[in-house]
Amino acid sequence: MKTITAFMLVLSQMAISHAAWECNEVLGVNHATQIDAGLGLVVATDRSHHSHLLSGSNWYNLPGNNLRHVSVGHAGIWGVDTKSKVHRLQGGTWTNVPGHLRQVDAGGNAFAVGVGNTYNSYCLSNSYTWGLNHLAQYPWTSYHRGLIYHSCGYFGCWAIDSLYRVYFTRQLSQFSCVNPQWTLVNGLPFKMIEVGSDGSVFGVTPTGQVYQRTGINASVPQGLSWVRVPMCVSIRHVSYDLGQLWAVSHSGLILRCINSPIVNPPVVDPQGVVDTLMVVNPPTSTPTEV
Repeated sequence: MKTITAFMLVLSQMAISHAAWECNEVLGVNHATQIDAGLGLVVATDRSHHSHLLSGSNWYNLPGNNLRHVSVGHAGIWGVDTKSKVHRLQGGTWTNVPGHLRQVDAGGNAFAVGVGNTYNSYCLSNSYTWGLNHLAQYPWTSYHRGLIYHSCGYFGCWAIDSLYRVYFTRQLSQFSCVNPQWTLVNGLPFKMIEVGSDGSVFGVTPTGQVYQRTGINASVPQGLSWVRVPMCVSIRHVSYDLGQLWAVSHSGLILRCINSPIVNPPVVDPQGVVDTLMVVNPPTSTPTEV
């Protein structure tokens, strides 16, 4: 098994080096299922529903268990357990936050967002995430249904619906939660998408391929096109922070990848160099489980 794993990693590194990405396996978490990076911190979950925090080159177990999704960012460290209960790490212990989510993201401008069991999107503004120790109620703002994944960063928020379509909104880049107007970003299907603290966007397709969104800036926050990050292992989850792309393979390996600038990277975009953008509302139908 170790020989096969090492062989696959060598192939992966060869493929990634061709696209100026150099990847190495990060040991310490067995059978990882999900990873999130933000503000220099990295957290991950494994298939036993334990959560872990990377400090330097060592992984440390976070308190408690039964977490299926964790996130770190301006809003702190948040988690969702196997019963969809929401938690925030405070003082070294998990504090329960009223609400039920299947996925949570703490990467927004000090607000938290997530997707509920009924696939509604939810947002908790920074005025509440900054003062959770003193609150008796947690007023999550609910908006559109039909989403399966939700992530926010410097220029705005991205989401995926049940048909693996991609949406973007700039409205949630501010401090408070609003009912956003979503823009449909055509081009490629994705099962998950993550936004870095600097606005970088990476996604994973239903077949386990990784893509980066290019052309993102303050004037064009939704970017221009998708560029593939070649890997020879199938990927289930990614996250990006401080110039490093973190990936979890379907077999549970954690990879840390660093990009070196290249000239004129190949663009993979069936809709052309610039995607067609359409302002829409996500569907209200109940999606199937990913």
